[in-house]
Amino acid sequence: MRRLAISLLLAGMATAQRHQQFQAQSPASVVYNVNKDGQQTIEITNVAYEVTGQLLLRSTTRTKQVVDEIGMEAATTVEAWPLGVDPKQKPLYTLKAPGVDSKIVDGALLVILRGLEDTEWWSVYKLGTGERLFDTYTPLLAFSIRRDIQTMRYVGLGVSSEPNGVAVLKYASAEHILREALITSDDAKQAQSLRSFADASRSVTLVEAPARALKISISQNYPSPPATVAIMVPIAKDDLDLAHAQIPAHLHITSAPPRPHEK
Repeated sequence: MRRLAISLLLAGMATAQRHQQFQAQSPASVVYNVNKDGQQTIEITNVAYEVTGQLLLRSTTRTKQVVDEIGMEAATTVEAWPLGVDPKQKPLYTLKAPGVDSKIVDGALLVILRGLEDTEWWSVYKLGTGERLFDTYTPLLAFSIRRDIQTMRYVGLGVSSEPNGVAVLKYASAEHILREALITSDDAKQAQSLRSFADASRSVTLVEAPARALKISISQNYPSPPATVAIMVPIAKDDLDLAHAQIPAHLHITSAPPRPHEK
């Protein structure tokens, strides 16, 4: 009994050391400058704290924008500590990325907007470790594959570097990518047009009936006619059912190995 009491006392002391009271403040700022040519610039630093589960996050976003010009320079730093640990101590991880608007998804992922000019795209990270999961050029799609127990899955659409490549469909859990599928065209010119961000827009949506599937739509931008290309990829047994995908003639969808940082 005495040994048990000592063990409980030591455990309590260790917990108290980990969960100490603290107060943290991080300054926000704005700097406005005008150079000798009359060019105006605005530099803004914003800091935000957020608690999710057993983590304390501090997001610092720095932006620099030239007034009346498209786009901006931006960088986001996210630091994470176990809840109850003073942020003066070394964080569990520090994540740095060019971009803005970091947000937590389902208490499992961290998403940062990377596209700051004409093309929007996002990087998706594991919240617990800060490890990059994948990049997507469509807004992250999230849904549960079960109704009784929430089991989240995440979908994005990436770029393809293949000459005949159109896009890469990504199907993942919060821990790792479950499947990547490469969309290609027999016509290299069609592939180039469909993957071009200047010429085409794309989206990925979830279709529930008659059977659950992912709908990928790629449309030509104005002033060209939309000429929308639609691809339906069923979801079966927690995987992409590529064998039963509905895809236009001259297009193909095949399984592809994940990229080195996307596992």
